[in-house]
Amino acid sequence: MLGFNVIDVGNVRLRVALDGAGPLVVMVHGFPESWYSWRHQIGPIAEAGFAACAIDVRGYGGSDKPHPVDRYAMEHMTADLAGLIEKLSPERPAVLVGHDWGAPIVWNTALIHPERVRAVCALSVPYTGVPTRSFDDIFHEAFTSKGRFFYQAYFQDEGAAEAEAEENPRDFLRKFYYAICGDAPDGAWPNDKTSEDTLLKGLIDPNPFPAWLTEEELDYYVGEFEGSGFRGPINRYRNHRRDFEYLQTFKDRRIRQPALFIGGSKDPVLSMMGRVDLISLMREQVRDLRGAHVLEGCGHWTQQERPEEVNRLLVEWLKGL
Repeated sequence: MLGFNVIDVGNVRLRVALDGAGPLVVMVHGFPESWYSWRHQIGPIAEAGFAACAIDVRGYGGSDKPHPVDRYAMEHMTADLAGLIEKLSPERPAVLVGHDWGAPIVWNTALIHPERVRAVCALSVPYTGVPTRSFDDIFHEAFTSKGRFFYQAYFQDEGAAEAEAEENPRDFLRKFYYAICGDAPDGAWPNDKTSEDTLLKGLIDPNPFPAWLTEEELDYYVGEFEGSGFRGPINRYRNHRRDFEYLQTFKDRRIRQPALFIGGSKDPVLSMMGRVDLISLMREQVRDLRGAHVLEGCGHWTQQERPEEVNRLLVEWLKGL
């Protein structure tokens, strides 16, 4: 039976949704989401013989929301997961599953705290190794310096992005979710925006919304963000340079745990930086990659858009560990 706890993981407390018994599987959401993003996975993972745990990342929902930007650096995000595993499974490492920002968080937890991580699965974002450049330098070169809009550049100024999202969270979530889902037509995320534009400019509010997210499900997300605000979630994007500097300590390491990747053919993550084969790069960095699946027609919200396919691949992989 699904239940909730608030766990002190060291420097913050995290709200966790728990179901089942057995080896621990921790699911980590991305932006702008919630433990609820794993609502279709928790039951099947528990039924497969695992303790299914979906968290609210720090800054979200029922978890602590520190104010300073630097409290959302990757060093702290990975420590949160290591601390959670220590509390929930002290005698045995856990399996980590992450989507969107949750994917870099679980990849890097496997890299930095290998003794706590038995295996790692990422949705949407492949692992391409310890960075050789700070990502803010990369998007400045590719977008901002050319006057082009890039959402992560827009997120850098404290306050502006939060104000836009918090003015009407329902409107923000509907447009943002739709723009990069598999049901959206080409151009739903405009490619002609300038660096002076806001995130919502040019985004479509669909009517009706695609069936993968019902009004009742959207209501849950809206309630969470009306309560938490967007500062903590957006702060994650303001730590690229801190993350780059911290991760240089681990540049000689590779991901050695059994791994799985699931993405979508219409997910802009796989193409936003140009014609780079991210999955091939991942194979060089992940020594035991047991599957790399790209679901045809699926957009960014992988486990919500295609729950049955994701559950089949994920449970099969878990049982084979």
